[in-house]
Amino acid sequence: MKDFIETRIIEAIRKLLTGRVNEILRDEEFPTSVIEFGDYGCGYAVAPVVSLASCERTEKERIIRLDAYSLTITFSLPESFEAENQCYAYAGAVCMALKENPTLGGVADRARITGEKYAPPKKPNCDEGWGVTITLRVTVEDMGK
Repeated sequence: MKDFIETRIIEAIRKLLTGRVNEILRDEEFPTSVIEFGDYGCGYAVAPVVSLASCERTEKERIIRLDAYSLTITFSLPESFEAENQCYAYAGAVCMALKENPTLGGVADRARITGEKYAPPKKPNCDEGWGVTITLRVTVEDMGK
């Protein structure tokens, strides 16, 4: 069965998060929960949501046959004293790991961060947590559609 490029992109991002991003986070001064995928509600791991959508291509991308995707990584953290700093740590670690590996291990031609959005709790001390959404633009050579 042929792997779809969308599946390969999501798997490459998950591998980046659970691999290099976790390594960067372990080297930080303050403790930050590791990234794992699954249903973890015990506080020692965070499971970000990774979603992918195709996005509009530039004229140049159409001419040279590049597909463009918009990918978002969303971290939701329970409200705590260090949650805000953890949001900054996750965003910084993802940015650093992506600069080291902009091709996602050869899956994409280029992946780059296009935005970071930090979301504090709407009402403090009401069991609403912090969040950070990191948006990436991923371009991949069109392989004969």
